[in-house]
Amino acid sequence: MNIVVLTAAGSGTRMHQDIPKQFIHVDNKPIIVYTMEAFENHPSIDAIVVVTLESWKEVLYAYAKQFNISKLKIVVDGGSTGQESIYNGLKAAEKVYGTDGNTIIIHDGNRPLVSNEIISDALATYKQWGSAVAAIPCVEAVFSSEDGIHAKNSIPREELFRTQTPHVYDLKKLLWAHEEAKKKNITNTAASCDLMYKLGEEVYFSRGTEENFKITTVNDLTMFKAMLKTRRDEWIK
Repeated sequence: MNIVVLTAAGSGTRMHQDIPKQFIHVDNKPIIVYTMEAFENHPSIDAIVVVTLESWKEVLYAYAKQFNISKLKIVVDGGSTGQESIYNGLKAAEKVYGTDGNTIIIHDGNRPLVSNEIISDALATYKQWGSAVAAIPCVEAVFSSEDGIHAKNSIPREELFRTQTPHVYDLKKLLWAHEEAKKKNITNTAASCDLMYKLGEEVYFSRGTEENFKITTVNDLTMFKAMLKTRRDEWIK
């Protein structure tokens, strides 16, 4: 099975809104629903697990019913860190579906513009290499700085890639990684690729895009609204 784990347990403090950012409505639809729809509509996805805030679990089920998200099978409480939240989602998937032959696609609940092409390429990369992390090349000049005031080193941008989600792994391998993290006291690695790298595993890139951005600020929300309008205009033409 191909099982999606959507992380949607953040409180959204950087958004400075009264509700978590993943539940903010854009054109009468919550952001998390746009994200779920992307995986609902992909033919290779079998089930969706959402990790969210305990007080929003029933609301999420209600939204899934309202917007016909039939692949939502599990909603589970988030943890105190991003790493713990992912682990909670993995354990919930293991409890229901077991580990044998199951692929996990981890995705940020507030990356609603993930496309069919990104999902398909991630699955194809995983099939070829055993893992996949959506990434895009860095196109700006990049410097390191110790004080945030002046540059220390210029880093060749052709060597740099910005990772996104989805991340695709074998469920059994991901559970192993999280158990190893506990043994080695590796905490708060919100990105699964970072955890895998720290455990000595290879990280393979699949295709990401600039459109597949994460909504964390009000400016991001404005960009999302503009992208939705642009997509509608293209469809009309």
